[in-house]
Amino acid sequence: MGFCRILLVLGLLCTEPWSGALSIAHADHSGHAAPGKDAADDSTGTPHVIPGMTVPLVLAGAGWQPDLADAAVRTVSDAFTLLLQHRADFPRFDESLNRNLLRQVVIEPRVLNRDGQEFTFLVARTTTPGRVKLLINAAALQAKDYLHHPDRLATALAGEFQWVVSKADTAPKVKTSIVERDLKGAPIRNDAEIAAMSREERGQALQGLIETYLKTVDEQKSLEAEAYYEEGTTTVVRPAQPDSTVKRYDLLVRKALHTIMQDPWFVERTPQAVRSLLNGKIWTVAFAKIDQRDWATRTRVLSEEKAVVVGSAERRIQPATVLINLHRRAAADDPFAAETKGLPMGALSSEQLAKVIALEIQQNIVEKSMTGHVLQDAQTAPK
Repeated sequence: MGFCRILLVLGLLCTEPWSGALSIAHADHSGHAAPGKDAADDSTGTPHVIPGMTVPLVLAGAGWQPDLADAAVRTVSDAFTLLLQHRADFPRFDESLNRNLLRQVVIEPRVLNRDGQEFTFLVARTTTPGRVKLLINAAALQAKDYLHHPDRLATALAGEFQWVVSKADTAPKVKTSIVERDLKGAPIRNDAEIAAMSREERGQALQGLIETYLKTVDEQKSLEAEAYYEEGTTTVVRPAQPDSTVKRYDLLVRKALHTIMQDPWFVERTPQAVRSLLNGKIWTVAFAKIDQRDWATRTRVLSEEKAVVVGSAERRIQPATVLINLHRRAAADDPFAAETKGLPMGALSSEQLAKVIALEIQQNIVEKSMTGHVLQDAQTAPK
């Protein structure tokens, strides 16, 4: 079946409202993007068995249509059977079973986090340390045409197990560094001023922000004495000094940011990235080696109540961090995948990395500013 070649994709948000007669199961726990109260230990409902697994499958909630309930249980069970048959191809799934991290698999009519966002899949911590449960949205399975297609569902479920491993992890986390900023003196610009700037003026404005407000850092403290990639290859080089790798990547990131300011491609193709770097929205561009995460980049934005006042005009800003996972490759559905030529983030040229950063900001900064994705870089720190 070639499962090792099937793209692992995370369950996407179900954006289409479902019109069937299902009740909405409000999950009193956090989603992947909105922290909240952890879930109760066990969901109650009709129990089912997943052949080959000791983890119970529970059909929870009320108002089920019998055909949909039966199809959801059968499809989910068959998808897990396929994953079991190909465990070696799915290391996060295999690790989760070996470490007994999964307490329950729960199918609900719909799955919402406490902020009302709907998810196809949701991993929730339980009150038992190191144990989580996986909630599955039946309405989303139907809307995304997963029902009766266990092979398609299996690939999506496999990607979700990085969250199972992450949320089951209760070990102490490495604290991120605290970087002092000159908030009042930050020379941020408004959008009209940015639009009128020449490429040289944008470069000068960026440098002024780097000196006062915009930081480029190894925020996870994960690169001390670590090897670095030779540009354009997967060859790694041991550093001459313990801080050589940090300095190398810090220079690479800064060159990439200046490329965004001075290459007309970015003004035309990613104007939101250019504006966000100069108007104060971006707080940090961080780089790290985070083996526990499969993603290449992440954008995190503080919630509105944690906004800060920046610049002489005293603008309220929800600070954002762009985090680059240097030893990871782009996923096929990342907006910047084509630009990376299959290389890890740390092996990219400054021009390639500029497009990665700009496209990440362009795609995510507005949405995450509106929803207030809380900065969670500390939760992804290496041990």
